[in-house]
Amino acid sequence: MTTRLTDDSGTAAVEVRGLVKHYGATKALDGVDLEVRQGTVLGVLGPNGAGKTTLVRVLSTLVRPDAGSARVAGYDVLRQPRQLRRVIGLTGQYASVDEKLSGRENLYMIGRLLDLSRGAARARADELLERFSLTEAAKRPAMQYSGGMRRRLDLAASMIGQPAVLYLDEPTTGLDPRTRNEVWTEVRRMVTEGATVLLTTQYMEEAEHLADELTVIDRGRVIANGRVAELKAKVGGRTLQITPSDKAQTAAMAAAIGAARLDGVAGAHADEAEGVVSVPILSDEQLTAVVGLLGAHGFGIAGIGTHLPSLDEVFLAITGQKADGGKGADPATAAGGDTDADMEGGTPALEKKHEVEVRV
Repeated sequence: MTTRLTDDSGTAAVEVRGLVKHYGATKALDGVDLEVRQGTVLGVLGPNGAGKTTLVRVLSTLVRPDAGSARVAGYDVLRQPRQLRRVIGLTGQYASVDEKLSGRENLYMIGRLLDLSRGAARARADELLERFSLTEAAKRPAMQYSGGMRRRLDLAASMIGQPAVLYLDEPTTGLDPRTRNEVWTEVRRMVTEGATVLLTTQYMEEAEHLADELTVIDRGRVIANGRVAELKAKVGGRTLQITPSDKAQTAAMAAAIGAARLDGVAGAHADEAEGVVSVPILSDEQLTAVVGLLGAHGFGIAGIGTHLPSLDEVFLAITGQKADGGKGADPATAAGGDTDADMEGGTPALEKKHEVEVRV
């Protein structure tokens, strides 16, 4: 069972206030505030270099912030790092497994480091190997795994302790669609069992599929947050799409809407090849007015529907960049492991590595 927090459901599992981190003259985090409600998935979006990875590294005690505060699962990131590491899981942008150990030995080792009994560590390792379709390769050294298999093994390792809070930093980059769906299923399973997830991703489909709420970061600052539908509504409302009964009337239908100058309706676009007229609208009243106008002009309507802008369009509107645009890299990624040296106790799962004999 996932480690549960003592707070009531709906309270914040992660609380960040005024978080600042500089790398020289670069402001990787510039006063970030955010909350992740217990038992939910927060999707963190932003262009390359926005500060997403720096945020994850601070919240997992791998980087010390210059200012601000953060509490995760009730523990202060700076004052209680050892206690915090026992209730979190982390999958970074690159798979981090011991290549000389087999898949099962890697997972067993992590389980023992988290103080699972030998039997519990074996059982949990076998369970996750099965969930991530790695059972057949369980006894092979990780160095013989493909890139996708290593990624799945790394994800399994982050989940083996059934953490209360799980950080996933672009977890499905490079995975095939089937494996990506397996990861999504496991993330949702953990949330159902009580875990809280902070997910950074460049895949808009992934954010829509998994995230209960979204936070958009750019240049180290939070520039937007809310549920997917709320963010979509902020950047242009809905688009009314009308299919005329007679495809030849597509242009005439769009022209009639434009000429009517209905209140709040900027105009209409005709896609004559597809036989569809698109009309940006902000309210149900405008929808009714457009349909009524077309009826009054004698146009036949074969179909009508509305859609919100895609999350890709929202991202572009908010940040001014495509999801995979942006320049440079997050300074935390570029800094590598050197930034960990000033933190007490080293990285979470390696704290007691010398004490563990891997023998399964």
